[in-house]
Parts: sequence; C-alpha cells; structure tokens
Amino acid sequence: MSKILKKALTANWFHGLVYHLIRLYALTFRLKVKNEKEWMTHLQNGGRVLLCAWHQQFFSAIRYFKTYQKYAPGLMISRSADGAFIAGVAARSGWRPVRGSSSKGGKSAMMGVIHHLQETGLAGHVVDGPTGPAGKVKAGLIRIALGADAVIVPFYVSADRAWYFKSWDRFFVPKPFAKVTLTYDHMIPVHEPESEADFEAQRIHVENRMLKWLTYPDQNPQSVT
Repeated sequence: MSKILKKALTANWFHGLVYHLIRLYALTFRLKVKNEKEWMTHLQNGGRVLLCAWHQQFFSAIRYFKTYQKYAPGLMISRSADGAFIAGVAARSGWRPVRGSSSKGGKSAMMGVIHHLQETGLAGHVVDGPTGPAGKVKAGLIRIALGADAVIVPFYVSADRAWYFKSWDRFFVPKPFAKVTLTYDHMIPVHEPESEADFEAQRIHVENRMLKWLTYPDQNPQSVT
C-alpha cells in the first residue's frame, strides 16, 4: 500500500467524502426491508440485539443503517489501515467503532462491544471478517452475545443485479437502480454452554442458518423460513 493511499485511508475528510458518495449511490437502490419489526420490538422493550452479517454483504446496508443512529450501536472493526477507513465511514452513519479483530486486539475489542451492548442494547458484527475464511462464523459472535445476554439477528442483502469482486468473500455491490432487499432473520437466542461441544453446536447453528444466504453470480438467495 502506497504512503499516499494509506494517508488517505486515515484522513477524516476522505472518510466523509466516501460516506456521502455511498449514500448518494445507495439512493438509486429500490430498497425493500423485511422482518425488521420482530427484533426492533425486542430492542424497544429493553432487550439486547446483536445484528450480524457476512463480510460480502455489508456495503448495501450502509445507508439504511443510519436509521439506527439514535441507538448509538457498537461495531467491532479491525485495527488495520483499511479498518481505520471503515471505522471512519461507520462513525458517520451513527455507529460507534470498537477497534480490534480476531488477529489483533480481539479480546479487548470484544469486551468493548459487550459493554457497549449492555449500555445501548444494539451492536453489529461481521461474522467472517476481516479476512475470512468466507462462510465461517467465528466464535466471537457467540461470545459477544453470551457476554451481553443478547439475541443474535443475522441480516442478509440480495440484489437482482450486482457486481461481484474477485476477493476472498466475493464482495458484491448492487448496480445502479437495482432491486435490493435487506432481510432480517428471526432472533436466535444463545445459552450458557454446558461444554465446548455445546458452544460449538450454537456456533454451527448460526453458521448453517446464514450459509444459505451467501450469494454468488450464479445463485439466488433463499427466503427466510
């Protein structure tokens, strides 16, 4: 990474520019939101909610997630230069970045998200970020939900037409004026595990629920049941 690019990725003015460009671009989407009421009612009644998604799909939700700004939701983001850029964009949409990842500063960041969830009731998590492997829900998701006594709510984004990058996760960006659907899954409760096998069973349960929603150019996502 060049010094000029690295400097831009950490510059506040650049974060603001990119965020506003994303919002303008996302205005072209014909967005439909499904199954939001269930978890919002739980949150408004004093429950705690941990939203989660595949790394592949978070771009399309950036504009809409400004809706949750009043809840001051937390979000764990890596300490890399790329992470600084993502954190800057996320902060402009009302999210509170907690820096760290599974490879660096993960334990302190995880505790930060837990404390944030306990205080505000809402946080988000990218289940296979920041570097994969794709389709693998990392254990941190379950640990955060357990630590904060929160339900897990996966969300998925699909589009009728999109560009797919040749990245580890096949990151996708809907094309202009695409029909984009943001779908929330049903709430998934977690319980204190009786053993390592019980903990792993909970992780696999979430992973299996989410796997069918990983999308590729030759696939269409299935409906929540």
